[in-house]
Formats: sequence, structure tokens, C-alpha cells
Amino acid sequence: MIKKFLLSSFILLSLHSFAQEGTASPYSYYGIGVVKFQGTVENKSMGGLGILPDSIHINLQNPASLSALKLTTFGVAGTYNTVKLKNETATEKARRTTLDYLVMAFPAGKLGLSLGLMPYSAVGYKIKKEKNITLPSSEIVSETSAYNGSGGVNKVFVGAGYKITPKLSVGADLGYNFGKIETNSVYSRSNIQFATIEVNTSTLNGVNFNGGAIYKSKLKKYDLISSATFSPSTNLKSKNTRTTSTIPYNPVIGGSQEVPVADSNIKIPAKFAFGAGLGEIKKWFVGFESTFQGSSNFGNIYASNVSFENATKIALGGYYTPNYNSFSNYLNKITYRAGFRHENTGLVINNKSINDTALTLGLGMPVGGSFSNINVGLEYGKRGTTNAGLIQENYMNISIGLSFNDRWFVKRKYD
Repeated sequence: MIKKFLLSSFILLSLHSFAQEGTASPYSYYGIGVVKFQGTVENKSMGGLGILPDSIHINLQNPASLSALKLTTFGVAGTYNTVKLKNETATEKARRTTLDYLVMAFPAGKLGLSLGLMPYSAVGYKIKKEKNITLPSSEIVSETSAYNGSGGVNKVFVGAGYKITPKLSVGADLGYNFGKIETNSVYSRSNIQFATIEVNTSTLNGVNFNGGAIYKSKLKKYDLISSATFSPSTNLKSKNTRTTSTIPYNPVIGGSQEVPVADSNIKIPAKFAFGAGLGEIKKWFVGFESTFQGSSNFGNIYASNVSFENATKIALGGYYTPNYNSFSNYLNKITYRAGFRHENTGLVINNKSINDTALTLGLGMPVGGSFSNINVGLEYGKRGTTNAGLIQENYMNISIGLSFNDRWFVKRKYD
């Protein structure tokens, strides 16, 4: 009964959060926004490490891990984010609560299958620029430009993993990306009665593919696991519209009008990741993972100081479970996770690469006597810099995920 109540409550919370702004980062101003982490709370708590196959946890980063599932698993998670934004002169704070994923996976012999929904990217910024200008008449007037953006790209996906041999598994998932991003800019001057506003709307859709492999072997008594994933380059189709108007609305000087704007394609660059780790799977594990991604063609019509480069990420992490089978001490059954990651996001502003670095911690807490568990993760990090007139984000993410596991499709011996 408690599990059903927790599951229903968390689904309702997640679906509500799914409709909200998924970020408060000014760096979501560029392209399709800030790309979200495409993994579970368990992975995030280990610095984003996504190389592990697990019999009761879903690994969303490498579909080959699905072949290791022994139970039908339902997973849902959300994150509470608080961030301090600062530049050389000012500091602001923001908070968001968002959905991370909603996913189901189930085993079928050597095959594991999954389907799910998660955000791919998020846009949510508010930027205001003010300056004084001198007119030819020597009059000094104030000029204000304000930029707002919201929306993002979501992904629904299906995946499969197959165990070719006891040591080697392969897998693939296919995702359909869809979403809408709305941006607006408002320009005003103190000597002009009416401000002007331009609203741009982009409706996006496209497909993406991700393939992976996991190889398990032994190094003396320890489990040695190596992992690789590859996502080829793909395009998002963007149907664009633009309207301009005055504030307040004034039909005498033109009112609101649509401006023709061409549709476009947005390139999602190819990505390759590989990693390896060592441990005793039911006791402890440590590993690393490196990710490489090509440069994109993201941009922003209002920005002339931005470019893109190849993105890279390194993740280090692991876990420790004192005694997963303990009957007398609950603390011994908890899985303790920790990790570190450093990422060059591929975004370059004012000739400065935008980096993202974070430390992570997490707990995996069993629910009752079942294989289900509650996973809690804490991530503390920094994105950007205050140098070159940029903004530094000091953020903290608290993530909570529920993993419900049970055995389905069991043939009854007695009616």
C-alpha cells in the first residue's frame, strides 16, 4: 500500500514538473538550451558514470545493460535545483523542480526491453541589458534590451539489450525528440513612447539513435567491466515563426504583424563514450567514463560573441554496499555512492570555454523486504565563470528516484 501511494504521488509530481521550466541557466540562451543529464539518479550520484549493468536498476545511458535485468522495473525521478547566479557586480538566486525521467523496463530471457520519457534539453532564461547612449543632438537617453526564453526538447524512447554471450551484451535505443521553444526580445528607449517586442517560436522534432556494448570479465576475483556507446549525428527539424508588435499595443504605428522566417535544421553532433571499472558487483565498484562529442551548429540570432567546439566529459565514481543481504542492520543494506565529473560543454562565449564541474553523493535505500528502492542524490557544482563579462552558476541539485521492481509474466502453478 505504501509503495502504491509513493508511486502515485511521485508520478503526479513528475507530470506536473514536466510542464515547468526545466532550468534557470542563462546559458540556455543558446541553441536548444541546456542539455539535460540522460541517466538515472543512481548514475548521477556516481558522477554520471553509466557503465554498469544491473539486475534491478535501469541504466539509461547504455542500452546493452538492459540484458542484465532480472525483474520488471519501473523508475521515476525528479530534481530540486537551487542556483546562485553571479557576475562581477551582482548576484541572483533561482529555484526549479523538474522531472528527470519516467521509464519502464522488463526482462525476456537474454533480452531486455525498455520504454520511457525524459527531457532532452531545457530553456529558461531572463536577461536584461541597460546602457546610456548619446544622440547626435547631445541628448543622453537610456536603452534597455530584455530577453526571455522558455520551453525545451523532450524525448520518448524505446530500447533493447541482448546478451550474446555470458560476457558480451549489445543494445540500442531509438528516440523521438519533440518540443517547442519560445523566445522574446523587448527593446525600449527612454525618448520613445512605445517599446517593441519580437517573439520567436520554434517547434522541433527529430529522431536519434544510440548503440552500446558491455563486456564483463574477471581479473583474479574481481569483476572487470568495460563499456562503449555511440550516437551518430542527427538533425532536429525546426518550424519557425516570428511576430513583432509594440508595447503597449498601438495599431496606428503598425500593431502586431507576422514576419516571414525560414524553417531550419539543427544538428545534434555525434557522441562517443567509453569507460571501465573494477570491483565486486554486490559489494563495491569504482570506474571511469570519458565522453567525446563533436561541435554543433547551435546559435542565437541575438548573439554574435558565441561559437562552438568539441565537447568532452570525464566521470569518476563508484559505490559501496556493506552487506546487501543483511537482516539485522538496515544501514548495512544501503548503497553509498559518490563521484566527480568535469565537462567542457562545447559552448564558447567571448572566447571563453564554458565548463561544468561537480561533486556528487548518493544513497540507495531498500524499501521493506523487496528489491524496490529509493535513491537520493546530491550534486554540487559550478558552471561558467565571472571572467570576460560572463556569469558563474553555483548550483545544488537534490534528486529523488523511485525504482519499483517485481516479477511479471510468471505462469501460475495452481489456479
